[in-house]
This record gives sequence, C-alpha cells and structure tokens, in this order.
Amino acid sequence: MNAPQTNRPPLPPFTPETAKQKVRLAEDGWNSRDPEKVALAYSVDSAWRNRAELPKRREEIVRFLTRKWKRELEYRLIKELWAFHENRIAVRFAYEWHDDSGNWFRSYGNENWEFNPDGLMARRFASINDLPISESERKFYWPLGRRPDNHPGLSNLGL
Repeated sequence: MNAPQTNRPPLPPFTPETAKQKVRLAEDGWNSRDPEKVALAYSVDSAWRNRAELPKRREEIVRFLTRKWKRELEYRLIKELWAFHENRIAVRFAYEWHDDSGNWFRSYGNENWEFNPDGLMARRFASINDLPISESERKFYWPLGRRPDNHPGLSNLGL
C-alpha cells in the first residue's frame, strides 16, 4: 500500500465550503474503485460500520472494498452533504451497480463521518438499502470514474 499521508486537506474544523469539498473528494475517490487509493483517506486505525460489516484499520478496508467492487459492477456513486459540525460530516448518497447476472440496483444510504485533526476519516458509519431497478430506471450514465461536474446531483435527480 502507498505510504500514508500525514494529512488530508481540507482539515477540520469544516466550513460550508470545505465540508462540500471533502464530500466531493470522497465521492471522487470511491468512483475510482481503487481500494488502495480510497483507503488512504482513512486513518490507520479507522473503524467502520458498513451494513453488517465492521472493518477496522486500512488493511481491512482495502479487503472490504476489493470484495465490494468485485461484486458491485459498473459502480457509480453520488454523495451529497447533509450536515457538518467541527470535525464531523453527515452525507446521503446513492449509487448504481449491477451484479454478475446483470441485475441492476440503486443503493441508498446515509453516512456519518468523524475526522482526526489531520483530515483523515477515523470513523465511518454507513446505513445502506438496496433497491432493485431495471436498466431503464438508471440515472447515472457517465463513463466509469469521476462524476462530471455538469452531471446532476442527488437533489437535482429527485433522489
């Protein structure tokens, strides 16, 4: 794994602008679908709750994300700032993906994040629900990778 950064701007305490920036950076990282890169945004001793899984530490996060993106194919994610205070950010999100049988899903949820002083996420709590959708119900059509700046966000899509 790459050498850990000493800090990950923007740093807390967050302002409206830096909280939005932090959310977009997280979205961009997850849309890369690169477990090693994504894990670097988390503290070495980060603790998660993701559905029924409780990964701790970067190594477990990398294994978790590797499994996730082998199962959730053509993954595209949008995150939206919900609230923030000092070193905490709450987001809502939706992502679309399909399984290896071609069944499409839109997964919705909320995340609560807590950052250490270096701007690394120390705690992440995610609640997620999966909605089966038809391919014609998809709303996220950009090429795999970063969501284009001109692509609508969740609120603009009515999600």
